[in-house]
Amino acid sequence: MRRVLTLAAAAMLLPVGAIAVAVPPAAAAPPSAPGTGAAASSEMLAAMQRDLRLSPTEARDRIARDDKGTRTDASLRKSLGSSYAGGWMTTDGLVVAVTSKTAANRVKAAGARATVVDRSGAELDRIKATLDRHAAHAPAGAVPGWYVDVTTNTVVVLANGDAAAAAKFVRASRVDAAAVRVVTTTESPRLLYDVRGGDAYYMGGRCSVGFSVTGGFVTAGHCGRTGTATQGYNQVAQGTFRGSSFPGNDYGWVQTNSNWTPQPWVNNYSGANVTVAGSTEAAVGAAVCRSGSTTGWRCGTIQAKNQTVNYAEGSVSGLTRTNACAEPGDSGGSWLSGQQAQGVTSGGSGNCSSGGTTYFQPVNEILSAYGLTLRTSGGGNEPPPTTGCSGYQATYNGSISSRQSQFHPNGSYYYSSTSGTHRGCLDGPNGVDFDLYLQKWNGSSWVDVAGSYSPGPDESLTYNGTAGYYRFEVYAYSGSGSYSVGITNP
Repeated sequence: MRRVLTLAAAAMLLPVGAIAVAVPPAAAAPPSAPGTGAAASSEMLAAMQRDLRLSPTEARDRIARDDKGTRTDASLRKSLGSSYAGGWMTTDGLVVAVTSKTAANRVKAAGARATVVDRSGAELDRIKATLDRHAAHAPAGAVPGWYVDVTTNTVVVLANGDAAAAAKFVRASRVDAAAVRVVTTTESPRLLYDVRGGDAYYMGGRCSVGFSVTGGFVTAGHCGRTGTATQGYNQVAQGTFRGSSFPGNDYGWVQTNSNWTPQPWVNNYSGANVTVAGSTEAAVGAAVCRSGSTTGWRCGTIQAKNQTVNYAEGSVSGLTRTNACAEPGDSGGSWLSGQQAQGVTSGGSGNCSSGGTTYFQPVNEILSAYGLTLRTSGGGNEPPPTTGCSGYQATYNGSISSRQSQFHPNGSYYYSSTSGTHRGCLDGPNGVDFDLYLQKWNGSSWVDVAGSYSPGPDESLTYNGTAGYYRFEVYAYSGSGSYSVGITNP
């Protein structure tokens, strides 16, 4: 029996005619990842081969060499005390900088290579700390950063096109100029954030992101007029309304700046995301769920289409009626049927304590009105046809009988040490119905956190999650045969 992923609700729309809610404190950032620590997985080895241009043997040797060197460096850092000036890995092994010949002999005895330098690590750290205290004198565009460079026994101050500004910053900090190197760079660092359906955004009030599109996101038109600036869930400058229609319609779209990356996800307010696969319109009577920054994840059924709602601010036609609840601040948020985008929250009556009626503006009309492309797991408005599981970090093969399950990688699981995106692909034979699930260990059992279960042999899914233990399940809903699974993890 095909499973339906359970997506728990959070707690806290729009009564008819309401526009938004007053700005509350900034929304909390996503929870931090748990601790890390694990041996290299096959996915990590594959990524090292790709990004460091190593052979499989070289990747394994690199991990072993780095692990040994790191342990030796940590031990020497403790034992050498004030003589220690930093360690680093080279192709020949560990190099440790020290300030005396006696310390150098102890480094050699530990199996590492020693180099004698003028400044200890503690002295370099003090210089950097002084620069930190004078950070207000460093123009962000011209001086993108500074760091201790143990390989040259100096503190590096980066200069983006204006070395004079970096030199002035060093002088203003009154540190030993001989210990500082100004290095030119093209770096222009900025904070990076994801655009995700259901998350809050601000524009003098609060609304919710509908769906990511190429270059931004769609939302309710009553949340802002063309030209209205927005800030993200974290109150950081996010973008500008480039289109808005209300009343008559209730849709708009926001073009985001380069700090924000539109992702094909909707926040399910249970610590995970639902991946958007397309925008096929669901039928009357179909189950539908919505995500919003006030009341989180709420579900109901589609009751009618093409309804005109007569708000106090003016009538809006073409809305879809549902019996899911919502409250102020949920405006603009995402509506999904399975993994298919349905629309963005307009308004309604009632609340999530007593129940109510909520209306959404169909998303396909918004995309058509502005010529936008929905961000999906396949990148376009509909996922492309499956052509096999190429381009993944690791690929596994298997054979399965109807109503059986198999787990990967190779009957086991993997550990992801950081938050990020897990991608899975299932390529099965024609004429069968195979499904793909991603599971996470919750401390006592495996729990489904994402799934892809179309009526066919091929599936793909994307899940953004925190650190932890994961595995992919291949389930033969009907039919038997051989298959391949592609897996990429953070």
